[in-house]
Amino acid sequence: MDRHLSFSVTEEESGRKIEEFLKQNGCSHHVLTHLKRTDHGIILNGEWAYSSTRLQCGDVLELWIREEEASDQIIPTPLPLNIVYEDEDLMVINKPPDMPIHPSINNHEKTLANAVMYYFREKGEAFVYRCVNRLDRDTSGLLILAKNMFSAAVLYRQSAERRIHREYLAIAAGEIPEEGIIDAPIARAADSAIMRCVDFSCGERAVTHYRRLLYSKENDCSLLRIRLETGRTHQIRVHMKYIGHPLLGDFLYHPTAIEQMKRQALHSWSLAFTHPVTGKQMHFTALPPSDMQEILNDMGQKNLLAES
Repeated sequence: MDRHLSFSVTEEESGRKIEEFLKQNGCSHHVLTHLKRTDHGIILNGEWAYSSTRLQCGDVLELWIREEEASDQIIPTPLPLNIVYEDEDLMVINKPPDMPIHPSINNHEKTLANAVMYYFREKGEAFVYRCVNRLDRDTSGLLILAKNMFSAAVLYRQSAERRIHREYLAIAAGEIPEEGIIDAPIARAADSAIMRCVDFSCGERAVTHYRRLLYSKENDCSLLRIRLETGRTHQIRVHMKYIGHPLLGDFLYHPTAIEQMKRQALHSWSLAFTHPVTGKQMHFTALPPSDMQEILNDMGQKNLLAES
């Protein structure tokens, strides 16, 4: 998959080396190396240029990213793929529950990666699978895929700097305070490769902000809007269990519960970030899938997006 990028140099950027300019615009060492090794990968005012060349105000810098390889180890599989947004640089996907992000030893063909590779194979395009933000298998909702190495580098940096903003909807057991912050470190649970736990002696700092949108006395559960300040594995699930309000359906962290759902009631419903190329602010929302929506309807929350 090829991508052509063009930048106009401003007065403020004048005097910088091309390499410095590209790094400040999110270009990683890997991408810069690729451009240097690509024939006419870096073009300045219509002429091939070294990365050490200094820019002047009004210059036009062009990049040619040529990716001929693909993620051939991922088997293309015709699976449902809900594309919320797509352009030359990225895709926003609304992932269903019961779909892992990547193939694993026990699941080679029924993952989001397989669905995406099938989508691009049908279009006749080589594609490298790059998932910027991840969700657990049974957590539904929005995530970002990068379509080329430049957009991937910029988005990975945004993610590392906590500039990709996600909000989750969750349904938890019991009546939870109207709002709060959970600041409790998380570590891997002893004798488990999957479970995590709050551990104040050796855990990594984890901070979760929540706001209650609704409490249903009849159902004895609360609808929450949740924002993560950190991004630890199973953070929301572990923190809600820690404060005594596990998520409905979360049999990993609340195995004795009799629930209405067959998976944790957790959905990535809001996603905001800066476009890696245009700099435009992007914002997307997605309603929860039917299993979670049925419970919300029982709780009297039918117009979710409009009211929250």
